[in-house]
Amino acid sequence: MLEKIRIHELAKDLMLNSKELIGLLAAFDIQVKNHMAILEENQLNIIFEVLTQKYDKGGEFKIPNKNLDYKIEEEKPAEKLPPKKEEKPVKPHTEKPKKERVSVVVNTRSEAVDVNRIQKVEQIEEEMVSGRIKENVHQANKQKIKKGNNNRFQNKKDRFNKQMQQPVKKEIPKPVKLEIEVPDEISVGEFASRLKKTAVEVIKKLMALGMMASVSDMIDFDTACIVAEEFGATVKKEVIITAEESIMMDLEDKPEDLLPRSPVVVVMGHVDHGKTSLLDYIRNTNVTAGEAGGITQHIGAYRVQLKDRDITFLDTPGHEAFTAMRARGAQVTDIAILVVAADDGIMPQTIEAINHAKAAEISVIVAINKIDKEGANPERVRQELTEHGIIPEEWGGDTICVNVSAKTGQNIDELLETVLLVADMAELKANPNRQARGTVIESKLDKGRGPVATVLVQNGTLKVGDVLVAGTCVGKVRAMVDDKGKRITEAGPSVPVEILGMSAVPDGGDPFYVVEDEKKARDVAEERINRTKAEALATSHKASLDSLFSQIEEGKMKELDIIVKADVQGSVEAVKQSLEKLSNDEVRVRVIHGGVGAVNDSDVMLASASNAIIVGFNVRPDSNAVSSAERANVEIRLYRIIYDAIEEIEAAMKGMLEPKFKETLLGHAEIRQTFKVSGVGTIGGSYVTDGKISRNSQVRIVRDGIVIHEGVLSSLKRFKDDAKEVMSGYECGIGIENYNDIKEGDVVESFIMEEIKQ
Repeated sequence: MLEKIRIHELAKDLMLNSKELIGLLAAFDIQVKNHMAILEENQLNIIFEVLTQKYDKGGEFKIPNKNLDYKIEEEKPAEKLPPKKEEKPVKPHTEKPKKERVSVVVNTRSEAVDVNRIQKVEQIEEEMVSGRIKENVHQANKQKIKKGNNNRFQNKKDRFNKQMQQPVKKEIPKPVKLEIEVPDEISVGEFASRLKKTAVEVIKKLMALGMMASVSDMIDFDTACIVAEEFGATVKKEVIITAEESIMMDLEDKPEDLLPRSPVVVVMGHVDHGKTSLLDYIRNTNVTAGEAGGITQHIGAYRVQLKDRDITFLDTPGHEAFTAMRARGAQVTDIAILVVAADDGIMPQTIEAINHAKAAEISVIVAINKIDKEGANPERVRQELTEHGIIPEEWGGDTICVNVSAKTGQNIDELLETVLLVADMAELKANPNRQARGTVIESKLDKGRGPVATVLVQNGTLKVGDVLVAGTCVGKVRAMVDDKGKRITEAGPSVPVEILGMSAVPDGGDPFYVVEDEKKARDVAEERINRTKAEALATSHKASLDSLFSQIEEGKMKELDIIVKADVQGSVEAVKQSLEKLSNDEVRVRVIHGGVGAVNDSDVMLASASNAIIVGFNVRPDSNAVSSAERANVEIRLYRIIYDAIEEIEAAMKGMLEPKFKETLLGHAEIRQTFKVSGVGTIGGSYVTDGKISRNSQVRIVRDGIVIHEGVLSSLKRFKDDAKEVMSGYECGIGIENYNDIKEGDVVESFIMEEIKQ
C-alpha cells in the first residue's frame, strides 16, 4: 500500500513549484484545493507521463487526449551547467496515445538534458514500485543517465504500472502492549507522558470516568490503572525510595556483628528528693585524677566506670525532658532510676515519673534515698510503690529497690551494680563496625564555636570528618569532646560526645545519621523540611473521641490511652476505675496517668508521646497546656459530671457519639479586687488578660486550677456604664449571678456553647 503523498512534498522532491503541479493537474480537469492535497495513484500517473514527455521533447509536450498544449517554464538548475546548444524546432509528437496509458519515448539525442530532474523522477518511481516513498528523497543515491540507455526508463515505467495493478502487501507487526510504572500519586501531565499520549486524551478519559482534572492535578494509582486499561496499557507500582529511606534501609544488623554495649540510664523523681545529689555523688567519685580542679565537662551526659564496665547517665532536668525526647521518637534510655525520699514517700511528680517510665516501656530501679535522715521509712515507700503498680523484688515483684544515701554515699556502688545486672538481663548489644547513628541529647549556639550538639551514639562508630544529618540540620564533624573535656577522634555505641561542625542548632531528641556525602545529607534535610510543612498543613491522626469509632473499624486503635486529672484524689480513682471498665473486645481503655490539679504542660507532653486523650474532671488546663495541646494536636476533654465522661467515651467506642454542642472559649479575666455593694452582692474588679468577656456568655470561676463555680454574669461594667463586652487589656467590674464568694486571684473564664449542625 502506497504512503500518502502531498502536492508540496512531490513538488519539492522534483524541484518544481507547487503551483506548477496544480496547474498541470488542472489541465486534465483535476481540481485540487491547495498544496496540501493528497495525490491519488491516477494523478501520480498523469504527472509522471507529462514530465516524461517534457524531458523527451526538451520542455515542449502535448497533453494526451487534450487539444491544448501545456508548457512548463524551465527552472535554473542548482549547479551551473554548460550552456545548451541551440536546438532545431522539433515537430510536436502527433501519435495518438492509447487510452490506458501513454507510452514514453526517451530522447536519445546528444542535447543537454536536465539530469537532476530526470534522476528525481526515476528515484520516485523506483521507490513507489517498492512501496516505500521516504520523506527525504534528496538523500537517495544520485545516478547519471548514460547516453544510449533508451529502454531503462521505459522498463521502470512498465514495472511501476504493473505494481499499481497489484497492491503491495505489507507485513503488519504485532502490537506490543505498553507497560508503565506509576507511583502512589502522579500528575496528569506526567502520566500522559508515560502513556505516550497527549494530556488532552488522558483528561478526556478522566472526564468520561466523571473526574474533572487539569494537567497539574494529581491522580492516585487506582485511577491511573483504570485510565491505562482504556489505552490498552498495563500499570506496575513504582517504588520510590526517598533519600531518607535510603539511609535507613541498612539499619538491620546481623546477629554475629552485634557486641555488648554500655547501658544508658536516666534519673527521675520528685523535686527535692535527691536526684541532683545522687548524680553529683556518682559523677564526683568517678573524676579522674588528671583533670584540672577535678571538674568534669558538663555536656548533658557522662560516663562512669565500675569494675571495668561503663555506665552512661543522661543528665536531664527531669521526666519532662525525657518525655519530650520520647515524643520526638527518640528512645534513648535503657534503664530509669526512680529516686524516692525515704522520709517523704510517693509524691505527685513521683507518680508522673512512674507513668512516664511505664509508657516508655523501660526497666525501673528504685533508689530509696535519704535513709540516713530521721523519720526515714523505706518500708512505707515500698508499700506506696505497690499502689502504683511497682512491686519490689523482695515482695515477689520484678522491681529492684536499693536503700541509698546520696549524702554519705551509702550503697551507691550497690545501686550501680544493680544497673549492670539489669543491663545484663536485657542483653544490650550494638554493632560498632558501621556508620554511626544516634540521638541529639541537647544543643546550643556558642558564640565562639558556633552550633554545638551533644549526641549519644546508639549504633556504629562516629568519627571526626563524618558527614551527618540531624533533623533538618547537616554538618561535618570538625571536632569531638567527651564528658571529661578531652578531644577524641571516635566514639562508639552508648558514648555521649559534644560535636562541632553543624550548619545549625538541631533540636533535642532529633535522630542523627552518618551519610556518605554532603549532597545526600542535604537531600535528606530538604525532604524532612518539606514533610514537616506538609504535616503542619495536613490533619494529624491523633487520638480523639470524634474519630475513635472509625479508627477502631480500620484497626488503627487497639488501645485507648487516657490521662485523668481531677480536683481530688478520690475523683481520680473513681474516673480511672469507671473508664477502664469500658474495655471491650475491640479496644482496651487504659489510664496511663492520673493526678490532682490543673492540666499542665507535662500532661500534654505525655499525651503527645503516648497518643493519649486527656480527661479533666472539675479542673481546667493552664495557658501553657492549652497552647501546647493545640500545637501537638492533643485532645483535652473537660467534664463536671463523672457520668458524662463515662457515657461520652462509651458512646464514642460504640460509634454513637453525636455531639450537639461545642464549647467556645472567649477569654479570661483576673479578679484583682473585690467590692461589696448593698443590694447587689460582691463585685470583682477585674483585668481581662486574654480574649474578651461577653455580657451574654456563660462563666466559670477557676481557683488554683480547680473549677469552683459555673454560672452566668449578672453585670458587666466599664467604670459606671454597662458594657456588652470588654476586650483584652481593659479593666471591668464583674458580677456573678447568685454567687458572691469571689476572691482576689480568681480567674473568670468566659465561654459560650455553640450548637453543632448535624
